[in-house]
Amino acid sequence: MSVELVPGQVGMAQLEALYRSGSAFHISGEAMGQVAGAVERLEKAMSKGEALYGVNTGFGKLASVRIAEADLAALQRNIVLSHSAGFGKPLPADVVRLIIALKCISLGRGASAVRPVVIERLQQMVASDVIPLVPEKGSVGASGDLAPLAHVAATLIGEGEAFYKGERMAAGAALQKAGLEPVELQAKEGLALLNGTQVSTALALVGLFDAWNLATNSLVTTALSIDAAMGSSAPFRDEIHTLRGHRGQIDAARIVRDLLEGSEIRESHREDDLRVQDPYCLRCAPQVVGACLDQLRNAGHVLRTEANAVTDNPLVLSDGEVVSGGNFHAEPVGLAADAIALAISEVGSIAQRRVALLVDPSLSFGLPAFLSANPGLQSGLMIAEVTSAALMSENRALANPRTVDSTPTSANQEDHVSMACHAGRRLIEMNENLSAILGIEAMSAVQGIEFRAPLSTSDALQTVMARVREASPVLDSDRMVDGDIAAAAELLASGPLCEGLHEATIGEALG
Repeated sequence: MSVELVPGQVGMAQLEALYRSGSAFHISGEAMGQVAGAVERLEKAMSKGEALYGVNTGFGKLASVRIAEADLAALQRNIVLSHSAGFGKPLPADVVRLIIALKCISLGRGASAVRPVVIERLQQMVASDVIPLVPEKGSVGASGDLAPLAHVAATLIGEGEAFYKGERMAAGAALQKAGLEPVELQAKEGLALLNGTQVSTALALVGLFDAWNLATNSLVTTALSIDAAMGSSAPFRDEIHTLRGHRGQIDAARIVRDLLEGSEIRESHREDDLRVQDPYCLRCAPQVVGACLDQLRNAGHVLRTEANAVTDNPLVLSDGEVVSGGNFHAEPVGLAADAIALAISEVGSIAQRRVALLVDPSLSFGLPAFLSANPGLQSGLMIAEVTSAALMSENRALANPRTVDSTPTSANQEDHVSMACHAGRRLIEMNENLSAILGIEAMSAVQGIEFRAPLSTSDALQTVMARVREASPVLDSDRMVDGDIAAAAELLASGPLCEGLHEATIGEALG
């Protein structure tokens, strides 16, 4: 089934569903009518014989060079070939499908003056599982994501490489196997395909989708850790958080409070708690993770706007004027990606401190050292905690902002760039690290709760514990735990640990 997309009105839930499901899609019929109208406006402007950037002139520093009418199609083919200069591993197929969807949404706004057949063929490629091979590196996030988008356009014209049903081959062969004809680009179409922020935006969106899932799951691992450490639930009383007023903090406290409801462990020490205050990693989890959730929501608003935006250059405006601007500059995307990176790093940072607390007998309120059944003879989760610290440190380094690292390009014509593509791409690695940190926390907390027997945790958390134990069996003697960590990380990354407590996806949170 093909999902209809209305350019300018595509919601976050639709974008996330497209990414997760790999569904075919199509631009609405009304929008396609506007696309055709823009082509007519461009043809009228071209008939006046004026210099139109990238239509009948060269590109970038070569904008002063006029191109003969007989060479206009060759100009568009040449820009695709010359700009296919990416480097590195291919981007994942699900990311490339999202890139193509975003490009079609942007072109579908009717200001880019590409023929409907261009959008239709891109849609057909996705529906037929023809996925361009797009190297992961090469964009500085201004003048558009030129190199990676050129590799998408190359497949459209039958050049470069692509994957057909997962098999790597020449793009022309992939199109042939799918029964599709290459497109011969006309005036402005190559430039419109290359100019835009769709690669940066897709990578930032993927980072956002996974960061939201992991941040909300971290509230579940927080609750597990609180019970494992016999922490207090008093800091999660609603009035504390409503007095401050931040939505994320209020939501986070409610989730932890609800998860702990009915815990025998909590009730066992409610009246005679020896600790007046728990460490910050337990007590301040709503303040920290809640702030991260708010940060992710804010970034989501920016990225939803960008996903619906027209970001190529020049634009064919409603009055028929063809005007050069700068919508290709991905600064909004870069700043949003940097904000997401900070949130990912902070969620992992506070989670790692909970792991450290649980394995330290001086802090864990009676748990054995390193959660081992026989400390000394056995090391238990000693080095799993070290791994969590290593991953936390990596994420701290990766969280350094990318948008401040502008460098001039293209003979100083493009003298300030956003680095948004790099900013978005590094989120994938950061989320992988975070999933492992939280997986180690889940393993540690479940092990700790089991040492509290015969007391049990809440029904909700017992259900979560069963899922964790499927990934990582009881550690009753030393064994290699790398496989446990990988399985627990996959569990944390795959979706909500506990249904119904929160908006499980950023799509649910933003619509």
